Amino acid sequence: MKTPALWSAQAHMPSIIDRQIRVVSAQGAYLTTDKGSRLFDGTSSLWYSNIGHGREEMAQVAYEQMRTLDAYHVFGRYTNDRAVELSEKLVDIAPMDNAKVILNSGGSDAIDVALKLARRYWNHIGRKTKTVIISREHSYHGLHAYGTSVAGLDFNREGYGTDSLVSGTERVEKHSTTAFAEAIERIGAENIAAYIAEPILGTGGVHPPQEGYFEEIQKMCRDNEILFIADEVITGFGRTGSMFASTRYGLQPDIVTFAKGVTSGYAALGGIFVAPRLWQPFFERNANAPIYRHGTTYSGHPVTAALALKNLEILEQESLIERSAHLEQVLSNSLSEIESHELVASTRVGGLLGAIELRDIAQAEVITDQLLDLGFISRPLRGNSVQISPPFISTDQEVRSLVEAVRYLLDDIQPARIRA
Repeated sequence: MKTPALWSAQAHMPSIIDRQIRVVSAQGAYLTTDKGSRLFDGTSSLWYSNIGHGREEMAQVAYEQMRTLDAYHVFGRYTNDRAVELSEKLVDIAPMDNAKVILNSGGSDAIDVALKLARRYWNHIGRKTKTVIISREHSYHGLHAYGTSVAGLDFNREGYGTDSLVSGTERVEKHSTTAFAEAIERIGAENIAAYIAEPILGTGGVHPPQEGYFEEIQKMCRDNEILFIADEVITGFGRTGSMFASTRYGLQPDIVTFAKGVTSGYAALGGIFVAPRLWQPFFERNANAPIYRHGTTYSGHPVTAALALKNLEILEQESLIERSAHLEQVLSNSLSEIESHELVASTRVGGLLGAIELRDIAQAEVITDQLLDLGFISRPLRGNSVQISPPFISTDQEVRSLVEAVRYLLDDIQPARIRA
């Protein structure tokens, strides 16, 4: 049989060649395949389809912007109206005061720009030994070289010749402030540039922060002059019922990365918010001000920026962040009902982000495959967990029905196999 020309992302190609699902159209919270199947998008694609698919107003914005200015870069002296307008809007809603924005093409790009900036900042102010980046086990920070190196999912680093593509990275236990303190003592605060964390671990299994964890982490960062970076690529723009999880959890980061929900997936866009402490040295009006030598071709792309602006307008005008907060409670209630199932180890929810962790006899990968036959899309996450993170426009019943479909499949597993 002929092999496909497209090499799919994060795929074991031999096992999917005969099983690929070709999506041909989408509307609202549903996708349609070339076989005519209509599937509820229970993961918002890769966590991003917040406003839903197929919105005519988004297509119209892209068309109008392409007719005016299809593309131009923001390197050096050049900029464009939409990039400026978007940056000003983002600063207005940022989870930090007086921020600056660096735009790029996605979440993995955002991690690169954030971690490079952390090292560049310390180098500029004469603290050149501060280069080590500390992250958490089971974390996910994209798949560029920096993100691969700092991620706490070890399988993403396998086969590249070394433990890390970028040197000077360390990982600590995800909920342990003691582990972070021990790492500071062992490595030396004078050698640590930054600590990076997802407010809610996403791909690592949807783990919200434990009470008091980030308060203590941030204090240690302040006391030891370590930059605190919040990776909000998944959680930003309403996914946790607040515009940013940093606001919900009282975080005060030096850098915040974002992507996904900024356009709800209608265009590839990411970036970072930068606190005054970091950006001010690069904006000083003197000949010795450094250049931060980083940029991507499509940074500030006018069509992408126009789509982001429209997406943010829709979130506000339709009160979709409030809707997300409401659906969190619907999801939480549904998960509490399935948690007593004998094949469920635990459930977790943080915003409109949920996970059902299964006992070993029920494999999340099998369950998510079987959900397709019932009309639902989900994904297996680390820890044998089933992901639930639907669009903000979903109905209460659609959220409940996805959880009920998981229960239906678990009920079909023979109890005798469980007791054997």
